[in-house]
This record gives sequence, C-alpha cells and structure tokens, in this order.
Amino acid sequence: MLIIPVKEGENIDRALKRFKRKFDRTGGMRQLRARKHFTKPSVARRAQIQKAQYIQRLRDQQEI
Repeated sequence: MLIIPVKEGENIDRALKRFKRKFDRTGGMRQLRARKHFTKPSVARRAQIQKAQYIQRLRDQQEI
C-alpha cells in the first residue's frame, strides 16, 4: 500500500504526480501483467538469456 502525505497547501495534481511516480517505481503494473498468465521456468529463462544477448550486442556496437 502506497502512502503519499499531502502537504498543507500542496496542489492535488502535484501529489497525484508523486503517487504515479512512486507506483511506477514499485513495479505494480508489471507484476500484475506478469501474473495474468503462467510462463514455464524454461521459457522465462530463455527470454532472459535473449534479452541479455540483445543488450550485449547493443553495448558491443557502441564500443566500435
């Protein structure tokens, strides 16, 4: 549960913006989307390896 203290005289839009930023950092939506369907551990591991390979390729291109 996220708690955002609203200061005296603070604009509600500013407090809402702080809430949204804090919510994004906790990863709540990503977690909800990931729980919608089950992924086998082998598939998750394969996706993680592919992502690491992609990032490594990008870093190698930047070095050249």
